[in-house]
Amino acid sequence: MLPLVIITGMSGAGKATVARMFEDLDYSVVDNIPPSLLTPIYMLTASRAELPRGLAVVIDSRCHQNLDAVGPILDEITLSGVRPVLIFLDAEENSLVQRFKETRRPHPMLPGSGGIIQGIRAERAMVAPLKDRADKIIDTTGTSVPELRELIAASFSELDTRANSLTVMVTSFGYKYGLPLDADLVFDVRFLRNPYYSDTLRDLDGRNAVVASFVMGDDGAEDFLASVKNLLYTFLPRYELEGKAYISIAVGCTGGQHRSVVIAEEFVNMVRDMGFRSVVLHRDVARRLATP
Repeated sequence: MLPLVIITGMSGAGKATVARMFEDLDYSVVDNIPPSLLTPIYMLTASRAELPRGLAVVIDSRCHQNLDAVGPILDEITLSGVRPVLIFLDAEENSLVQRFKETRRPHPMLPGSGGIIQGIRAERAMVAPLKDRADKIIDTTGTSVPELRELIAASFSELDTRANSLTVMVTSFGYKYGLPLDADLVFDVRFLRNPYYSDTLRDLDGRNAVVASFVMGDDGAEDFLASVKNLLYTFLPRYELEGKAYISIAVGCTGGQHRSVVIAEEFVNMVRDMGFRSVVLHRDVARRLATP
C-alpha cells in the first residue's frame, strides 16, 4: 500500500516548505484539498502503474470546511491497511505575525476575523482537531529551513509509514527562549555545571568534544543519564505498542547552547542503542547567550 502523509497546521508555520521537501523525497504532493477528496486522491494515486514513494497531501484552514471530518476519513483509510501519518506545523503567535508582515500576504481567515492576530487565533481553534490527532507536531518558531529539511529527510526518507516503528525526536533548547511546542517529555539539565562561565568554552557549543567532556565531567551527569535510560526502556516500547509514530523529547538548559546540546546528543545515542530511530535538532544552538 502507498504511504500517506497529511501535512497540516497553522498558516505561516511552513506547510508549503515541507510540501516541497516531500516532493524532493519523490512523494506525489497535492496542496489545499477538501477532506472529502482525500480518499479519492489516494486511491487514484495508488492505482498508477508507476508509484511514487508516497503521497503527501496538504489539508488546512483554506478549504473552509469542517476539519473534524479528517479524523473519520483517516480511520477509514487505516482500515484498508494503510497507516496515515499526520504532521502538524506550528509556531508561536509572535513568529506567525512577523512572517505574515514580512511576506505581506493576507491571512486565510481574513477579512472575517479582523486583524492578523484575530485570524491566527481563529485558525488555531479551527485546526485544533487536527492537532489533537497529529502523529508529529513540529514547532518551526526557531527552526531554519535547512534544519527543517534535515528533520523531514531524516524522518521520512527511509521511513515506511505502514509500519508501527517509533521515531524519537530529541530537541535541545534554551529556557530563555521558551519551551518547544511539540515536546512530549521535557528534561531540565540546568543542574549540571555551566560551560558559559569558562572563557575558553563560552563561544563553543555542546557538539564540541571539549564542551561535552566538561559537561559530562559533572558528578551528576552519568547518574542522570542512567536514570533517564531506565525511564526510556519503560516508556518507549509502550509508546510503540500504542501505535505512536513519533515521540518528542526536549532537553533544556539556560540558553540551549551547551549543556542541553551535550545531553541531547547522549539521548540520541541512547535511543539508537535501544533500536529506535532518532533525529536530533538543536533549536537554539546558533543563538549567542547574553546572560548565563
